[in-house]
Amino acid sequence: MGRKRHLLVDTLGLILAVVVHPANIQDRDGARLVLGKLEGAFELLRLIWADGGYGGATLAQWLKTLLPRQSVRLEVVKRTELHRFKVLPQRWIVERTFGWLSNYRRLAKDYEYHPENSEALILIAASKLMLARLAR
Repeated sequence: MGRKRHLLVDTLGLILAVVVHPANIQDRDGARLVLGKLEGAFELLRLIWADGGYGGATLAQWLKTLLPRQSVRLEVVKRTELHRFKVLPQRWIVERTFGWLSNYRRLAKDYEYHPENSEALILIAASKLMLARLAR
């Protein structure tokens, strides 16, 4: 009965791609779902920082076969010390985006039955965040 959300964000924390799927799918397989949305889009993308849960050479090799014309590099950002809290700048960008999204009532808890509805609500909330930045 759980869900996992995978986000692909830029350095400002704005969402480029989102995938919501059941919790019984592993993180590496969920990464393939969200990175699959890169095909044919974002030609200027060169580096992707990923969490330690997405580690493994198979994901990096799969990304190279998915985007053969682009020289996209997958870099896994791992923790430096166990059981110590340390803010890692690359990982903080996505966590901050999840924090922004949790301010929206429909996204604070998993109310939706279909994953597509959750994805749509995440994109609506991200659109509102971008419009608020533009309105300043």
